[in-house]
Amino acid sequence: MLSALMVGWGIATAILVVLMIYRALLSNHEEDRLFLTEAEAAEEREQIKLAGKMKSVGRFSLIFGILSGVLMLAIAGMWTYEQIMRPPIA
Repeated sequence: MLSALMVGWGIATAILVVLMIYRALLSNHEEDRLFLTEAEAAEEREQIKLAGKMKSVGRFSLIFGILSGVLMLAIAGMWTYEQIMRPPIA
């Protein structure tokens, strides 16, 4: 059981890392301020789409971050339980 939890934690954490890297790559294309004329309306739409993607990635990052933390606590709890229940060495 402990091994299965560790594999699940590894997968959840790997997905979290990939999401964080993707979010960092998206934020490189985000502008703090835009001074737009009518001719640059396409750039405004692009920034709105980018903000939507970053919001979505942020939600998934939160979910996988919480999942990773819960799995880590479960692993620590199971390992501690196994150590307490192990018979003493005579």
